[in-house]
Amino acid sequence: MTLYNFWFVLIAVLWSGYFFLEGFDFGVGILLPFVSRDEIDRRVVINTIGPVWDGNEVWLLTAGGAMFAAFPGWYASLFSGFYLALLAILVALIVRGVAFEYRGKHPNVRWKGAWDKAIFFGSAVPALLWGVAFGNIVRGVPLNSAHNFTGNFFTLLNPYALLGGVVTFSLFTLHGAVFLALKTTGDTRIRANLCVRRVGPVAVVAAGTFLLWTEASYGKASSAIVAAVAAVSLIAGLALSLRGSEGWAFALNGLAIVGAVAALFVALHPNVLPSTTDPAGTLNVVNASSTHYTLTVMSWVAVIFTPVVLAYQTWTYWVFRRRIGRADIPAGVRAIVGPLRGEDSAPVKLANGDATL
Repeated sequence: MTLYNFWFVLIAVLWSGYFFLEGFDFGVGILLPFVSRDEIDRRVVINTIGPVWDGNEVWLLTAGGAMFAAFPGWYASLFSGFYLALLAILVALIVRGVAFEYRGKHPNVRWKGAWDKAIFFGSAVPALLWGVAFGNIVRGVPLNSAHNFTGNFFTLLNPYALLGGVVTFSLFTLHGAVFLALKTTGDTRIRANLCVRRVGPVAVVAAGTFLLWTEASYGKASSAIVAAVAAVSLIAGLALSLRGSEGWAFALNGLAIVGAVAALFVALHPNVLPSTTDPAGTLNVVNASSTHYTLTVMSWVAVIFTPVVLAYQTWTYWVFRRRIGRADIPAGVRAIVGPLRGEDSAPVKLANGDATL
């Protein structure tokens, strides 16, 4: 395997890991208004991802950084052509991160409600637009012989890419519902399983249609096999979820997401960004890559530090593996949920001196 192919595979792994981990983060944020009935429920839902959501976003930084360093031509054409869409994703992620940190800084109901809306939209926008972006990467965009994007924002809003957005939105929402069913107890768990039943069929139909379209128009035999594995995993995960096997359902749903991303990258290779107008403008793993020396240095860094990062993140999930429910919310919070309705309420201090969330 050449170094540029090695880095193409590694970037595919990084994006697969990002969608697997951040996918259920987005799903939890999207489902926040639908599985919560009061502030305690909202605290339970947010606390399921509280220890891990910011660590999951590191995968995005790593994937983007790897693209920039290993394939600067790909990165430049992609980010210039997809500028508005990627800017919208970036703003949504920033607002979402701020919302997680700020919603607990004041007990006022309107304050918390505003940040809860920010969590919803900050999760929904990336969940939709990432699918649109990757749909356009596989389909191709208008590039001239200098690899410059010659289209506009509306060029990206084609039927195939929009269906890709529906797929990622529904898959991530389903992933979040399965995760909540796995991580919570009581009524929250019941409502999460109900969301699985409602979102699951939509995700199966959308993902199946998208994968069939991909293989018919852009795929090859190897990508068709991967796509079939993803489809079977999604259906099996949904079936197991309906039977109450939430752990296996989460694993198979995650495998479906990873398989779908892998199928797109296999269908794309050896190109990294096809041109729909000029064959000379197509970027591939050779003409978009960095020098051999750069790829060599990067490879040694990846070999040394990637296992460390994986070990740390695995340890984090192991530490925070148990289910949580209403009883896990501090007693002080549960005691004051009812009275905190006025706009001028002061933060309530718990016994340890911390303000309630």
